[in-house]
Amino acid sequence: QVQLVESGGGLVQTGGSLRLSCASSGRTFSRYDMGWYRQAPGKEREFVAAITWTGGRPYYADSVKGRFTISRGNAENTVFLQMNSLKPEDTAIYYCNAGGYRSGTYYPGTYWGQGTQVTVSS
Repeated sequence: QVQLVESGGGLVQTGGSLRLSCASSGRTFSRYDMGWYRQAPGKEREFVAAITWTGGRPYYADSVKGRFTISRGNAENTVFLQMNSLKPEDTAIYYCNAGGYRSGTYYPGTYWGQGTQVTVSS
């Protein structure tokens, strides 16, 4: 079992930064590749970023490439999402997920956090 709890969301102006955290209370956290997703009002949940269980091979959605950075600290059972140069279109609930890579692509697993709201004002 993996329980995930996101934090770090909030209200920020365009061009600002936030750092999201996703903490796990499960003992098997370090075995999972991890991903971040987001869901804006009226839209489907979309992929944002992912990282392997070793902390390597991070990759990003085109919409956030160059602005967001995913990292993890297995000793702390935590994965992070540093978000810079935020735009109003980044406004969404952000969720972390424990899943896996196959053939270089991240596939979400069944473990999700409850989400943290990010609002970017123009």
